[in-house]
Amino acid sequence: MSSNISFDLSSKTAVVTGASRGIGQAIAIGLAQAGADIVAIASRADNASETVAQIKKLGRKAMAVGCDQSSPEAIKAAVKSAYELSGSVDILVNNAGTIRRSPARDYSDEDWSAVIDTNLTGVFQFCRAVGGNMIDQGHGKIINIASLLSFQGGITVPAYAASKGGVSQLTKALANEWASDGVQVNAIAPGYIATDNTAALQSNPERNASILARIPTGRWGQATDIAGAAVFLASPASNYVNGHILTVDGGWMAR
Repeated sequence: MSSNISFDLSSKTAVVTGASRGIGQAIAIGLAQAGADIVAIASRADNASETVAQIKKLGRKAMAVGCDQSSPEAIKAAVKSAYELSGSVDILVNNAGTIRRSPARDYSDEDWSAVIDTNLTGVFQFCRAVGGNMIDQGHGKIINIASLLSFQGGITVPAYAASKGGVSQLTKALANEWASDGVQVNAIAPGYIATDNTAALQSNPERNASILARIPTGRWGQATDIAGAAVFLASPASNYVNGHILTVDGGWMAR
C-alpha cells in the first residue's frame, strides 16, 4: 500500500501564540508558506503587525490578536476571535512564554506565579479551549513549545524549568486522551536559537564559546529551524506522531 506524503497546509487555519518575533514569528510564516491562514497572537495585537504583513504578502489570510496569556478571560476572548477568522482552527501552536531569573532561595512568589501562569496554565487553557473544538470536528494538530529545560534543570530559572517540564508532561497527557479523536498533540524542544531572547548569551564570549562547544552542529540554531519542525508536526505527514517531544537542538541532548 502506498500513499502520498503531504506537508500541504492549504485550507487550514493555524493559531500561533507569541507570534510577534523570534520563533513564534518564524513558525507563523513557515505555516503560511505551507498554505495555512494564520491567527497571530501576541501580548498586544499591534506587536504582531509585521508578522501579519509578511503572511499577507504570501497570499494567505492573517489576523493579529492581543492576549495576556496569564489571564484566563483574555485567552477565552482570543480563542473566540480566532474562530471568527474562518470558523474553525486546525492547528494550534503554543509558543508564548516568559522567563524570570533569580537564585531559588530568593525567588519571589510573584515571579513564580507569573512564569507558571503564562508558560503552563495558559498553555493548558489554550489547549483546552481549542482542543475541545478539535475533538468535535474530528481532527486537529496541537504543537506546544517545550525547551531543553523540559529535560534539564537549568540555573537560576526554577519556575521556567518547572513550567517547561510541565509542558512536556501536559503534551503527553493530552495526547493520551485525544489521539483516538483524531487530535495529535506534540511538542518541540528548541535548543539554543539565535533570537532577541538569547542576545545576551550570544554576546558573552565565555558563555557563547561554552554553548557552541557542546553543540555537535557547531552553530546556534535559527528560528527557521524550528519552523520546519512545526510544519512537519502540523501536516498530514505526522498523522501517526503523538505525544512526542521533538528536540531541535543541533545535537545538544545527544552530547
